Amino acid sequence: MSRHPTVVVAGGGLAGLVAARHLAEAGIDVRLYERRDEVGGRVRTIERDGYRFDRGFQVLITGYPAVREELGLESLALRRFAPGAVIARPGRRSTLSDPLRDPKALPATLFNTDVTLGDKLRVLRLRRQLAATDLETMFEGPDQPIGDYLREQGFSERFISNFAAPFYGGITLDRSLETSKRIFEYTFRTLSSGSIAVPATGMAAIPRQLETRAIAAGATVETGTAVTGLEVDGADRNGASHRSVTCTLEGETDRTLEANAVVVATDPPTARDLTGLEGIPTDGKGCVTQYYALPAKSDLETGRRLVLNALEDAGPNQIVPHSAVAPEYAPEDATLLSATYLGAPDADDETLGERTRQALGAWYPERVFDHLEVLHTEWVPFAQFAQPPGIHDSLPGPRSPDNGVYLAGECTKWSSIQGALESGQVAADAVIRDLS
Repeated sequence: MSRHPTVVVAGGGLAGLVAARHLAEAGIDVRLYERRDEVGGRVRTIERDGYRFDRGFQVLITGYPAVREELGLESLALRRFAPGAVIARPGRRSTLSDPLRDPKALPATLFNTDVTLGDKLRVLRLRRQLAATDLETMFEGPDQPIGDYLREQGFSERFISNFAAPFYGGITLDRSLETSKRIFEYTFRTLSSGSIAVPATGMAAIPRQLETRAIAAGATVETGTAVTGLEVDGADRNGASHRSVTCTLEGETDRTLEANAVVVATDPPTARDLTGLEGIPTDGKGCVTQYYALPAKSDLETGRRLVLNALEDAGPNQIVPHSAVAPEYAPEDATLLSATYLGAPDADDETLGERTRQALGAWYPERVFDHLEVLHTEWVPFAQFAQPPGIHDSLPGPRSPDNGVYLAGECTKWSSIQGALESGQVAADAVIRDLS
């Protein structure tokens, strides 16, 4: 480039930070504005009294391609969950794991009666089948609900209700398994080649690392300032001799800024408001994650696995033994757990805490949980956009707004850390090509 264009990035979530870094590395004057006081979007961590509370139950799937491309995983000091899960119901718990990656759990998995022997063989068959499929093609072709897909693959109703519903309900926030089977295939494939992990200092370490890399590349990051309006001046990009976008900025000092291009990398509802694009999905799925303390060494004996609720009842969808996985999440004299409820339960914090206490008491009848203390409750009304079958075929692309305004964020790919990171790469590439 003969000159140094100015590009504004609206939003300091994962997509915006990745876009800012790639744009800066291309020699562009990049200015990122984030309305909150810290970057990260929905990927944030609260630190209080020696505890770390992520904003909802969030994990990093290390098998995601964009995760491996954009993050320095070693410096994140990842703490990994063990493969598989513990399936819980009143009076009984069982372990279902991946014997190829977790040989020690082979006996428990073989004798697990919550799924059939045929199901275990079908898991191995599906793993081989998807390992031979290109990840880039998994969002192409016919689509159907996850539940229908699993039945076509021959899985039993026992497998679907006891394992798939709570496990993929936790991933898609849709226990009914009506979400696109593309999400299942992509995550199943990447989970088979990687692990589920969290940084030792909380999920906020991910956007902090991305911010550091963007600034090192030359981007300017300003928090506490929101882009609230865009006004395009000039012809479209085909043959235009001059094009500019005036951004309205609101923060401690309200002002406007003229840029050659703007990348909108906000949450989907805000992106729709800024761009006017009707194709941006705004139907959201939410959840509530509540964190609890127990006395030190109150081990749930899960072997660093999630605990899945096999029953579709008023209890939590899953319980996470945080301090067993990442001791840094809690002080030495306490054990940290969390429970996630899907949707927006009609209950206050105290009631949710009591439901979790009752669930644990039913799953662990040999133990007493009177000392379970509610520490923090995180209500996330828009954790991801709804992804029914076929929705990914109609999502907007990075150039959909046109006239110097570009779009990044999961709403251009799919609702996940992979989708956010990849969208930042794609949006930056589009801007660089068009400004060259």
